[in-house]
Amino acid sequence: MILISLSPYPPRKLLLLIAALICLVTVSAFAQPLYLTVRSTPYDRQMTRIQPVLLSKPAPAAATLSISLVNNWIQNLRGIPYGYSPEWETPEEVESAPAADCKGKAVALYQKMQAYGAHNVRLVIGKRTPASRKTHAWLEWNTENGTYVLDPTINWTAYRADQVGKHNYVPLYAYAGARKYRAVGEGLLAQN
Repeated sequence: MILISLSPYPPRKLLLLIAALICLVTVSAFAQPLYLTVRSTPYDRQMTRIQPVLLSKPAPAAATLSISLVNNWIQNLRGIPYGYSPEWETPEEVESAPAADCKGKAVALYQKMQAYGAHNVRLVIGKRTPASRKTHAWLEWNTENGTYVLDPTINWTAYRADQVGKHNYVPLYAYAGARKYRAVGEGLLAQN
């Protein structure tokens, strides 16, 4: 007589395997995208108009830049009605126009952050959700307290990147000063 076990693994090992799989899935859900430095992006030609803003050096920090001040700037830009522009608008154009799009609002916020001495700020081009058909622009700000997503087009306040969820804000490319980046997920990096 041959006995066949329906459970090839002891229950304790099965529980450990299930726990390990849950941990792996959870860790990848909260993973931040990795930014690889690149020489060019598909958006380089479009960025010519805002290059002076991107290349501006952060001013010496007069005081600690507070999240409440950044939220005030986000709220002021969020209050500007949305209006699509095929070109990247300068901060001056955003301030004087009756409407602005995500690109212009993000660049205007980038300039305010630089003028106040913020470091580790990136202008990001990506998708609002993985299913989005069009691209979107926002800022990411790395601080001692974590990374913040600053989106003056959709949100009224800054959000910590770990609070926006894995299905929102999918970066493709980023700019920080003269540096250009391509965003890659952990899966793509592991394949390469």
